[in-house]
Amino acid sequence: MQTGMINTAHVASSAFAVQSRNGRPDFELADALKKVSPQQQARAQKTATDFEGMFLNAMFSQMTSGLKGEGPFGSTTGTGVWRSMLTEQYSKNFANAGGVGVASEVYRTLILQQAKTVRTA
Repeated sequence: MQTGMINTAHVASSAFAVQSRNGRPDFELADALKKVSPQQQARAQKTATDFEGMFLNAMFSQMTSGLKGEGPFGSTTGTGVWRSMLTEQYSKNFANAGGVGVASEVYRTLILQQAKTVRTA
């Protein structure tokens, strides 16, 4: 282990690694993770990933809403339903593959909030 790095062995997903925040070690999150149970950490990861999936779904829906023409993104009778299912799957896959960074920030916020409630309870 390098000097200044945080041990992230108990964090399951690399998208939620505690190694750094803006290029610096995130000691605040590392301390909070010690106070939060592994079950709560797993729930926070799932919640954060699901939130990012919903966010990406909204973005993808907006990207494809104005497309006209033929093919899978055209404006024929059944493509609206098909397009919504496609964008939902795209968003889930993006979020599960690491997303665009929304989930890691949501996860950090959830863990810090949970650690505060453990401390004050």
